[in-house]
Amino acid sequence: MTIRKIERVLVANRGEIAIRVLRAATELGFRTIAIYSEEDRLSLHRYKADESYLVGKGKGPLRAYLGIEEIIALAKEKNVDAIHPGYGFLSENADFARACERAGILFIGPPARQIARMGDKVEGRKLARRHGLHLIPGSRGAVSLKGALDFASREGYPVILKAAFGGGGRGMRVAHSARELKKYYEEARRESETAFGRSEIFVERYIERPKHIEVQLMGDHYGNVVHCWDRDCSIQRRHQKVIEIAPTPLFLDGEAGIRMREKICEAAASFGRALGYRNAGTVEFLYDVEAERYYFMEMNTRIQVEHTVTEMVTGLDLVKTQFLVAQGYPLHDSCVGIPYQAAVRSSGVAIQCRITTEDPGNDFMPDYGRLSVYRSPAGHGIRLDAGSAHTGAVITPYYDSLLVKVTSFGRDLREAARRMDRALAEFRVRGVKTNILFLRRVMQDGDFLAKDFRTDYLETHPHLVEAPPAKDRASKLLQYIGEITVNGNPILARREKKRPEVIVEPAGLDPKDGNRVPEGTRDKFRRLGPEKFIEWIKRQRRLLVTDTTFRDAHQSLLATRVRTNDMVRVARYQAERLPEIFSYEMWGGATFDAAMRFLKEDPWERLDALRCRIPNTLFQMLLRGSNAVGYTNYPDNVIKEFVRLAVEGGIDLFRIFDSLNWLPPLRMAIEAVREAGGLAEAAICYTGNIEDPSRKKYNLAYYVKLAKELERAGAQILAIKDMAGLLRPFSARLLVKTLKNEIGIPIHLHTHDTAGIQAATLLVSAEAGVDIVDAALAAMSGLTSQVNLNSLVAALEFHRRSTGLDRTALDELAAYWESVRRNYAPFEPDLRAGTATVYEHEMPGGQYTNLRAQAEAMNLGHRWKEVVEAYRAANRLFGDIVKVTPSSKVVGDLALFMVTNGITEENFFEKAPSLSFPESVIGMLRGELGRPPGGFPPRLRKVILRGEEPIRGRPGSVLPPADFEKTRAELNRKERRRGGEPVSDRDVVSHLLYPQVAEEFREHRREFGNTSVLPTTVFLYGLKPGQEISFDIEEGKTLFIKLMAVSEPDEEGYRTLFFELNGHPRDVRVFDRSRGEPKKERPKADPDNLHQLGSPLPGRVIQVKAEAGAKVAKGETLFVLEAMKMETSVAAPRDGQIHEVLVAVGDTVDAGDLILTFE
Repeated sequence: MTIRKIERVLVANRGEIAIRVLRAATELGFRTIAIYSEEDRLSLHRYKADESYLVGKGKGPLRAYLGIEEIIALAKEKNVDAIHPGYGFLSENADFARACERAGILFIGPPARQIARMGDKVEGRKLARRHGLHLIPGSRGAVSLKGALDFASREGYPVILKAAFGGGGRGMRVAHSARELKKYYEEARRESETAFGRSEIFVERYIERPKHIEVQLMGDHYGNVVHCWDRDCSIQRRHQKVIEIAPTPLFLDGEAGIRMREKICEAAASFGRALGYRNAGTVEFLYDVEAERYYFMEMNTRIQVEHTVTEMVTGLDLVKTQFLVAQGYPLHDSCVGIPYQAAVRSSGVAIQCRITTEDPGNDFMPDYGRLSVYRSPAGHGIRLDAGSAHTGAVITPYYDSLLVKVTSFGRDLREAARRMDRALAEFRVRGVKTNILFLRRVMQDGDFLAKDFRTDYLETHPHLVEAPPAKDRASKLLQYIGEITVNGNPILARREKKRPEVIVEPAGLDPKDGNRVPEGTRDKFRRLGPEKFIEWIKRQRRLLVTDTTFRDAHQSLLATRVRTNDMVRVARYQAERLPEIFSYEMWGGATFDAAMRFLKEDPWERLDALRCRIPNTLFQMLLRGSNAVGYTNYPDNVIKEFVRLAVEGGIDLFRIFDSLNWLPPLRMAIEAVREAGGLAEAAICYTGNIEDPSRKKYNLAYYVKLAKELERAGAQILAIKDMAGLLRPFSARLLVKTLKNEIGIPIHLHTHDTAGIQAATLLVSAEAGVDIVDAALAAMSGLTSQVNLNSLVAALEFHRRSTGLDRTALDELAAYWESVRRNYAPFEPDLRAGTATVYEHEMPGGQYTNLRAQAEAMNLGHRWKEVVEAYRAANRLFGDIVKVTPSSKVVGDLALFMVTNGITEENFFEKAPSLSFPESVIGMLRGELGRPPGGFPPRLRKVILRGEEPIRGRPGSVLPPADFEKTRAELNRKERRRGGEPVSDRDVVSHLLYPQVAEEFREHRREFGNTSVLPTTVFLYGLKPGQEISFDIEEGKTLFIKLMAVSEPDEEGYRTLFFELNGHPRDVRVFDRSRGEPKKERPKADPDNLHQLGSPLPGRVIQVKAEAGAKVAKGETLFVLEAMKMETSVAAPRDGQIHEVLVAVGDTVDAGDLILTFE
């Protein structure tokens, strides 16, 4: 035979296989020509060719590659000598091969007659039977639905429907009943028509749990046919291969396995020789492991996706061989290089993983979108075969979901699997979901490594598809930075004018010896135990000090907005330099809510981060009795579980208070703390003035009686909680001295410096014998915060009650916090100096800044004096109550309500009947926060409750216990649907305390990742072009980010931000909200709403069977979707009547889009 000359080759395919063929052709010295559809105009394969041409204009993405006449005409026009069809599309279309022959173009594959014979799967089965191969029972030709049902009734279920003129899993459906067969028949026909241009279907008996084994053949024009050994393709999803291995691992064990391998391979080669087969082909078998019997399935007359593993173990280049044998070279010619059968060797093991843009956790549903990041592996024994896999590539729903094939080689299965796992770990693919984590789990699976896997492997190993989603941390953080840079941080709304002109991220303070910290109070507490530790406190001559900088100081001054990031940078320094500190008040109160709501931080993570850096000193939190860290009552078991988890996380000392000084909830909380192993510091909340004879409600006797009751209830320390700074110096001396004489537990004084004179209160209290006082570092002290710790230490330096604290360390810390505080300028109160008006309005220090911010948000900032006066009036209306969260919040809510509605104390009862009061006001008068001394004024309760009976007894005791496991199950169900991780005990409690806030926080984490790692300046203000930052996302992993430029808004209102991430270019799109609202997308279905049905996957609607008003049965097909050449039926999830159909044929939908509602 004359050798056919090839100069110009056209590849009639796309993507990965087109590139593979183009490379082989280039190596052979041919000029290469690619074709592409309109949808593929940006695909990489067209740039890998010397020339590329558009085909199928207006025909759609799939039919563009199926136009035989157009492709042949183009080939003739461009003087093409040969066409390689790749796999899929026209690769097994005999008409295409004939058209090439008629046009005088060399078809790189078997002759048309062989494609026709084996492409007709029914004819192929006949030939296989004629040549002695075992067959699975099946129909003798293409069948109608009736014929398929008749076959199944004779042979029994399950049966499998197959495309009569194609492969690759397209058009395949397994039916276990007549109902399923009826349902799947039309799906299989349509999918076959779409993929292969032929809709004929045949049916076979379905063998359960076989292995899928195939043998690679190569034949020439001279009757030479050799096998290139076998491949194991048993690991599949939806009848499409996911992982392929050469050789079959099972056949490498023992003589019997080796003999079976040789037997199967020789049977395939003999079949090929009998056919006079030419070029590359694959004979596929199902192997019954128990019966040790193999059955012929089909022969594919093309190169296979998984040919790479054969090339790795044999050293052959199958695609180049295709060209050479098509030209007329004998297999054993030196330029081809394939030896005689006996010399075709196979060594080692190769594994191919198909990385697809699919979601294993959602039944491998395809995903599409833009690749924001693509980074691939390399190294010894790794091969990559990719299509359009690069940063910026757009994955469309029109084609197969294959992104890249990675092939590993090793001496045996375990080595090849370890190498594959390493390579998969090196991949970084962002922007679309992939199956990479699933593939890694397979590579690590014991059954896989033990060679124990069959075609049902995924069904019997469901845990493999439950891999956690990729973190994609850098991409999410870039998106957040872009959002803040373009649109600003929403927590700065109405505060932008206070933004600091110079924004600098201050450096932290490094300890001298970070590996060693001196003994501190926590060490003593754990060594001595609670009782002896309390005795140790009482024996101390020095004044013990609690530092409130980490919590109440910034809650009072900066609206609780200080981030964990700013705390941890000095935490280790404090552990080393200030071991004499009694405790750090760093948790509880408003910080729990504010951390999630505003700072988008997990408060539990703050506790962990600080505890690991300060292991030696007591951690203290503020516990609102039955309100925990919330603003309402919770069931007792929620309080107890919260306390248990807090102690487990590192909280030692609980300052427990009730917002109305009501004893029952305090008793319950004291018991919970002591049971959990914590120290119970019960608080008397101070209000009024014990020196004022006209204020009889809260006199000295009241506080002494309450203190004694708390001691009897089990309090180990008594706190005087002066939340508004009302305890004047001489009142403090009287109160402390009296209490020291009346109770036997230590006294801990907490006050706020709103009046500017509370340093005197602390000094006088120290003289009177107080054991512990609260203060804040200088830069975070004064005004509504606590007394200046630095000044207090200096004042007592040579006094008998000297604190023993290191003044140099305190000054260095004060300088750090001074720098930090500048970045929080928008949250600073307008209060510039201490004020004696606090003795009039009695507003807690922590509430002052928050209420002012709330007033500004309601456009009442200019009426602040009215708000303050209304606060006083509201307190009087409530009967003069203790005001501390949450009762103070209720007073504040009523004050704002009164100002907004023009209500005064004088006209209150006149207007009240026609008003709808805030729910917090109604709830407090209903008794949800307990009872104040003497109860609420009956007239007020009557006008607010309007006949409703108040709660009798402690609210928490009558609330039904929370069902933790039910809550956990509900949260886990939501997280699974949204690609989240399983929830922890902490997550469950956070949700029970703050359901909406916790959900919004989790949504923020899903969208933007853990933004708490960002520097504060970036979290609050974003970046400016040219600005570069670095920060750690975990220990040992640092990100370097530089904003290069920000584009002008495009026609849709989006700006593109160009970054460098670790030196690599990245970009994100952000809608500029100053231009209005972004184009509305389809609404998402609520997965928990039984009346809504969401799309199970992204794709195009190709059939709508649902009609508004129609009644449907559960399981009835409503829609058919197509994505990446795969059809999926969307069935009714329940019986019901359709209310509205929200999509039409041709619409494109994303996963979760609302497509139908039920009545």
